[in-house]
Amino acid sequence: MSKLGVNIDHIATVRQARKTFEPDPVRAVHLCEIAGADSIVSHLREDRRHINDRDVRLIKEIVNIRFNLEMSIAAEIVDIALKLGPDQVSLVPEKREEVTTEGGLDVVLKRNELKKTIQRFKDKDIIVNLFIDPEISQIEASLEVNSDAIELHTGSYANAANQSAMEDEFKKIVDATDYARKHGLTVHAGHGLTYFNAKKIADIKEIEELNIGHSIISRAVFVGLERAVKDMMNLIKCNQV
Repeated sequence: MSKLGVNIDHIATVRQARKTFEPDPVRAVHLCEIAGADSIVSHLREDRRHINDRDVRLIKEIVNIRFNLEMSIAAEIVDIALKLGPDQVSLVPEKREEVTTEGGLDVVLKRNELKKTIQRFKDKDIIVNLFIDPEISQIEASLEVNSDAIELHTGSYANAANQSAMEDEFKKIVDATDYARKHGLTVHAGHGLTYFNAKKIADIKEIEELNIGHSIISRAVFVGLERAVKDMMNLIKCNQV
């Protein structure tokens, strides 16, 4: 059964809409823990558009489950992460103009830079995960740079225009998962997953964890965060809400 990592970034998005102090994403940590989440995910972007330095520092202080820090490989962010010491870092591409992450990290192109950065995290016993598209070339490059895990970008699956296109994207994820596991990588998946499409991905038994944020936070507006997390947990683990 897939584990669930809850991304709490969009609580901070609401806060930043008014540049005020609420809602505080840090308060979400214990609610997610109570609901049974397996990890807390948060993305410290270079422009601090939602989560900020104070948030990640306090999350690290109070969290009782795995803390997965999403981040780019910008020097400033790498230095902050090394000092902070999360349980895991997930290295992702980042562009200032994007609304949300638009695709996987190009490990093939950035392999030399990534190899050096990954080693710095390994020296601190921090697990390294690479957010990549479900492509064999990217998996092979992830192995080359000595990553511990990959997170397969599920955006193309989630945003497929029709059932046929969705099935094609799903097969890519299945094939990529199988290849990565045969070569010793832990496999996670995420991006665009909702209460309507996550179960199919969760049923790929070799995928260890799904990381989901926007859909959970959206549901929480109406039913509360603890209930929203429990609903997703029930969906991906028991096929019921």
